[in-house]
Amino acid sequence: MGTSMNGSWKLGNKMTALVVDDDSINQTIHHRLLEKLGIENQVARNGKEAIDIHCSGKKFDLILMDRDMPIMNGIEATRKLRAMGIRSLIAGVSTRSLKQEIQEFMEAGLDDYQEKPLTSAKIISILHKIDHSGSISLTRT
Repeated sequence: MGTSMNGSWKLGNKMTALVVDDDSINQTIHHRLLEKLGIENQVARNGKEAIDIHCSGKKFDLILMDRDMPIMNGIEATRKLRAMGIRSLIAGVSTRSLKQEIQEFMEAGLDDYQEKPLTSAKIISILHKIDHSGSISLTRT
């Protein structure tokens, strides 16, 4: 897949995502990137909100989890979601690039890690991990 997206990819099946980030600019960017790909998504401002949303019965195919947030960070939230039995693909997103920091986040239960800023190409890379499990299909339009 090419790195230039510009809305040229389309999901074959409806998919849902949860964007977990305390930064309103990142929330907007991630929300719009997902929307352009036809992915319905909801925003949570911290890990506790993400936990509460799941406790209310909502389910998502994909969770984009920021690492550094107030109230409950991404590492703790990911651990709790996994302990609750949440099987969604969880992709960690952060500006941190030190191997040890990425490793710690991955060990919390992430399926993937992407450095901010997210782009359509990075989201497509994450979606391919779901696609290989057979739950979605990506087609070029």
